[in-house]
Amino acid sequence: MKKIILFIFTLVALNACKEEFLESTPYGRSVTSTFWRNADDALSGVNAMYEPLLDEEFYGHSEQTFEICGDDFWRAGDHGEDQAIEEFVFDPGNDQLVHSYALKYDIVNRANAVLINVPKITMDKTLQDRILGEAYFMRGFAHWRLHIIYGEVVVINDDDVIKDNFNKPKSSLEEVRKAIEADWLKAASLLPATHGAKDLGRPTSGTANGFLAKLYLYSDNLAKTLEFGQKVISGPYPLATNYNANFTIATENNPEMLFAMQGLDGWAGGTYQIYTTPRPWGGWDFHEPIQDLVDEFEAKDPRLDYTLLMPGEKVDLGGTDGVQTYDKTFSNTGYHFQKFATWRASGGLDDGQNVPLLRTAEVYLMVAEAKIRLNGAGAGDTEINAVRKRVNMPAISSAGMTQLMHERRVELAGEAERHQDLMRWDRAKLIDIVAHYKKDRGQYKPSRSFQRPKHYYYALPQREIDLSRGILKQNSNY
Repeated sequence: MKKIILFIFTLVALNACKEEFLESTPYGRSVTSTFWRNADDALSGVNAMYEPLLDEEFYGHSEQTFEICGDDFWRAGDHGEDQAIEEFVFDPGNDQLVHSYALKYDIVNRANAVLINVPKITMDKTLQDRILGEAYFMRGFAHWRLHIIYGEVVVINDDDVIKDNFNKPKSSLEEVRKAIEADWLKAASLLPATHGAKDLGRPTSGTANGFLAKLYLYSDNLAKTLEFGQKVISGPYPLATNYNANFTIATENNPEMLFAMQGLDGWAGGTYQIYTTPRPWGGWDFHEPIQDLVDEFEAKDPRLDYTLLMPGEKVDLGGTDGVQTYDKTFSNTGYHFQKFATWRASGGLDDGQNVPLLRTAEVYLMVAEAKIRLNGAGAGDTEINAVRKRVNMPAISSAGMTQLMHERRVELAGEAERHQDLMRWDRAKLIDIVAHYKKDRGQYKPSRSFQRPKHYYYALPQREIDLSRGILKQNSNY
């Protein structure tokens, strides 16, 4: 939090009058004389919002550790803090709870800097609107991730920055959701529907609408889920012809990919592909899929092969290694994720692999779920079958929530959705999550004790509570 406050203090200081800066250090004069002056500065400011996503302590690895409670993969690795999370025995001092917390507020504060300063710049109105739309989206996205993980959190907006109001109490669940909703609605109104080739990867109005559909689904506002999900399905965001196009570097920014952590080999690469791949092939061997996930796939579903490295599979590692055979001994569970790793032709893992954060396929399944929950089995068949048809799986009829849950699990396997899905279905009384996690799924997912409602949200980092001097209150039951 100190780091964040210092960052914001600097940005606020940049708005001081010229005379004050003439009396400040040369470093201050240099910064204020070259920033927030023109369209190039506005673009630089908005681009800076995305940089934290690449961090190893964000989508480079740490953010996905909140998914290891689920039933898709084992934590692997050698981190005790990960084991505590997986086994529901973590406490507020757990290191993983801290890692991406400050980075999310870093994004919030960078977005606020854009929203404060870019409206003052004389520039092309279309570009200005797009930049502001990106800032609203990213502020909402950062607050969304904080909310999903911790529940009630501190909401920081541009007015707080102007008033130097950072050490605030956390907002209620409803207040946090309203703030996120407002930002994403504003983003949807400002962002273009699509981008040209040089701007692929930036959020679009479809991105904002897709996340709004997700926000409403998590709030059990099913009518709004349908309304905003249909905006995506009817828009220029078709499913990729090939499922694997979403995980192939040359095609990963196709129209289905509504939002992703962007990697660029040799310049802005993430590290998630290193964490999820075998040690003999250059990885660090975390997040190993378990047999329970493998068994979830239907016979001949090609998504199994696209998603996982399977024993006996041939993989071209490039360079002098060439084509190698995946061996079950590479993993404790016998499997690794394949959808997050690509090897360069010259050898070594390619840092250009994106981490998908929202795809049109998920929006189809959100709409299907809302329809089923509103109108009963069969109401979501069209959307479910659109996703199945893409991978040449046979159409199903009269699908209920059991089929919907299955389809989400196999379509989005490894994309950090499963644990959150199970928790929201439990809150909606569609499943019993306590019984679900009590089931023994073998050596790498034995019976575990989920405490309802305590484990719906993680503990706030104790470090942040201490820094707030008692203003920030810990979540219930911790």
